[in-house]
Amino acid sequence: MFFNQTKRLKVKEIMSKDFIVFDSDISLRRCVEHIALNNLKEVIVRHHEKLTGYIKFDDIIKISLSQSFSEKKLFDIRANKPFYLNVEDTVLMAKDIMRENQVDRVFVLDDEKLVGVLRTQDIVYKLYPKIQANEDLYELLWDNVHEGICIIDNKGMVCIWGRGSEKLYGIKKSEIIGKKLEEFFPTALLLDVLKSKEPVENIIHSPRKNTYVNISALPLIKNGKLIGVVSTERDVSEITNLSRELEFTKEKLDYLQVEVRKMNEDKFSFGNIVGKSKIMTHTIDRAYQVASTTSSVLISGESGTGKEVFARAIHQSSGREGAFVAINCSAIPESLFESEMFGYESGAFTGALSKGKIGKIEIANGGTLFLDEIGDMPLHMQAKLLRVLQERQLMRVGGDKSISLDVRVISATHRNLEDMVKSGTFREDLYYRLNVVNIKLPSLSDRIEDVPLFVKLFIEEFCRENHMKVPNISPEILNMLMNYSWPGNIRELKNMVEHLVVFSKNNEIQIDTLPEYINNKEDKTINIKNEKSLTDLIRKTEIKAIHDAMKECGNNKQQAAKLLDIPRSTLYYKIKFYDLNQYL
Repeated sequence: MFFNQTKRLKVKEIMSKDFIVFDSDISLRRCVEHIALNNLKEVIVRHHEKLTGYIKFDDIIKISLSQSFSEKKLFDIRANKPFYLNVEDTVLMAKDIMRENQVDRVFVLDDEKLVGVLRTQDIVYKLYPKIQANEDLYELLWDNVHEGICIIDNKGMVCIWGRGSEKLYGIKKSEIIGKKLEEFFPTALLLDVLKSKEPVENIIHSPRKNTYVNISALPLIKNGKLIGVVSTERDVSEITNLSRELEFTKEKLDYLQVEVRKMNEDKFSFGNIVGKSKIMTHTIDRAYQVASTTSSVLISGESGTGKEVFARAIHQSSGREGAFVAINCSAIPESLFESEMFGYESGAFTGALSKGKIGKIEIANGGTLFLDEIGDMPLHMQAKLLRVLQERQLMRVGGDKSISLDVRVISATHRNLEDMVKSGTFREDLYYRLNVVNIKLPSLSDRIEDVPLFVKLFIEEFCRENHMKVPNISPEILNMLMNYSWPGNIRELKNMVEHLVVFSKNNEIQIDTLPEYINNKEDKTINIKNEKSLTDLIRKTEIKAIHDAMKECGNNKQQAAKLLDIPRSTLYYKIKFYDLNQYL
């Protein structure tokens, strides 16, 4: 008897009145805004007062990912052919039309006026509580509909598994019906709805790796009791993957825009590298000669000698169109190294961003990858980097697709990589791969005649940035600066110049503002017999110990703290306390 009643059920009783009609000349951008605002599933197209078709949400999203999106109108998208029913027609007639034409919705007319839309999920949600015991009607209603349909009981057992679900997941009805849904899909959204008893609609969900569905799920209530959950699902894997690729592209574009601004501001080029000394001009000529090739370059030199400046100049002179991407290998925690370098896919590990993340190497594709402090790269990452350089391909963490690469590698270190190779802390094969051309940068003490050039440059830069008048500096002070050994190299000199300008008076840099270890060279050699104050002795001893440790460790504070056998926080405090600006 119930079957006969359902056969007479009319579309007007369960149709949805949630629809919108647009003229075909509306801009696609405005159309997308309406979709987002009203949570629409399709847009019905009208041309000269006549309904011409409908466009699904999926199709509009695909077009919106294209570069010419802002220029398109609704009529630029091919509309789907609509199928119509009258308000007095039965639901079974609607189901037959859907099955025969492989569509998941029909449009309802009343006196030739559009009054509603009947979708697959409307049929499933509104009829199931009445027909769960009728197998014949189950076969008639949803076994052949376009969307995937799943129904579980209040214990999470699968009761209904439509053919759409079979196609979507490759699981036969005979394999899953009567079994716990959790065994097949541990993160299934239906299980959450079963617990919360709250419906969800149009959620993008990934029940399996690389599979994305647009799912709506509804708790089934009968006589006030929960009897199960029903869901309808549409495969949106292609659209989701396109959207994620768009996010990766946007992330790369943002990075490139920052780099372009940085290149324009800093104007990195060989012509802007400061240095007139013989050793420096020879080094610049050597770097300029290798810039136009694709050879890997290893830049060695003490900390603060300008290794990144040279790397950027090589990139800018190379003519490579891609980005210059710098990675400081000593600044990345070992646990994050692989994901930072190679990027990762959605859900690759706990704490990963839901949309995934593009890696630094991929951002550098077509450009230059600068690996600063390469000697601090963990051994396991050295092996993975070598493989990428050899195969010219990478795979994101959690991914299964190789990405082709065209990357020029420039690396830099203050360490002796040959000694590290001998001790087994750096891979020999990677060393030879990176060290095709070696450029050794001289320390500032080896090009002391360039100190006045740097002093002039740094004074002018600092005064321009801080809107200050350029102070005078006496030959006597310049001579003192040239007689200092500069263990911190150019970086130390720049910090020192800023210190002198800040404390200048009457537009003149004062000699008494020079730190004592520069103003009085004999302070570096401590004669205990001549010291009368224990405080002075401790002060000078600690300053000398910090200088010696920082020089030995290449200004690496973490290593210097270990060498001095003190916590790193204590070292930072003493550097600040003694006003050792070159190490700040």
